Amino acid sequence: MKLNIALLAGDGIGPEVIAQAVKVCDAVAIKFNHKITWKPALTGAAAIDAVGDPYPDETHEICLNADAVLFGAIGHPKYDNDPSAKVRPEQGLLKMRKKLGLFANIRPTFTFPSLIDNSPLKRERIEGTDLVFLRELTGGIYFGEKGRKDNGETAFDTCTYTREEVVRLAKKGFELAMTRTKKLCCVDKANVMETSRLWRETVQAMEKDYPEVTVSYEFVDAVAMRLVQWPNSYDVLITENLFGDILTDEASVISGSMGLMPSASVGEKNALYEPIHGSYPQAAGKDIANPLATVLSAAMMFEDTFHLKEEAKAIRDVVNKSLEQGIVTEDLAGKNKAYKTSEVGNWLVNNL
Repeated sequence: MKLNIALLAGDGIGPEVIAQAVKVCDAVAIKFNHKITWKPALTGAAAIDAVGDPYPDETHEICLNADAVLFGAIGHPKYDNDPSAKVRPEQGLLKMRKKLGLFANIRPTFTFPSLIDNSPLKRERIEGTDLVFLRELTGGIYFGEKGRKDNGETAFDTCTYTREEVVRLAKKGFELAMTRTKKLCCVDKANVMETSRLWRETVQAMEKDYPEVTVSYEFVDAVAMRLVQWPNSYDVLITENLFGDILTDEASVISGSMGLMPSASVGEKNALYEPIHGSYPQAAGKDIANPLATVLSAAMMFEDTFHLKEEAKAIRDVVNKSLEQGIVTEDLAGKNKAYKTSEVGNWLVNNL
């Protein structure tokens, strides 16, 4: 099979972790007789430095013409520490999601048996956790009208949603729930926010089309609490952009490290796969970042976009093997030997 993949390494540790995922993907391609064509492209701070745009038109064309996009991370301290910056790396990510129509962020949270005691939460709280968030990506407060008034003394950000935006995200949630335990939770703040009332009434109207799915409705603050109390009580959760941004980062600590969780951002035609962690600029260039979330994102890509389940399983199996044998970077090593980013990647390739 021929696989055409856009490669957006991005900023910070992005290029280092992407390099390991590429090595693993190439090893899988050899093992299973596929041919991968990688198409590198600039995004984020690297693109601003090169062409002044965090998501250049050339990058967009490469992504549009690819079967899938494998993405590293965006962000740089020189922009984080400058509130007056007119162009920011993160604008590239928002622009990419909007232009590619990537309206659903799929973020699984699960535990690894060999690392369950690495979590800050008690074993009995998290054992058996296997949940998936679907976060709406292209609407809400991040894309609503925003600005300043009263000579800059008042700021506003407007949260706006259309019923169509809710329907297309909820549809993916219902469909995913049907492949799992047929439980769906709609996360909102319908007691306060009009957009949340739109979300709730829209999902309620869709229940009749999925009679086998049990749907619950919970306020976002209650979910934030329950996620660290009984995360294994959830299966599929759907929510709007801002709530999803916060809750998925909270959920990521359940596994014991943000360096372990993969994600996908999908639309009707395009799909992008990325680790959930940021650009971690303090570690950039030191060969110490955990590449496993990026490698597992590649596994999601093989399974979801290319429908190559055996290949995806091979990647997940070798990642689990590396964790069991302690072939891990410093964030997971504890008092044991810490391996370099590139060493972990080489070990995965050799053991495939």
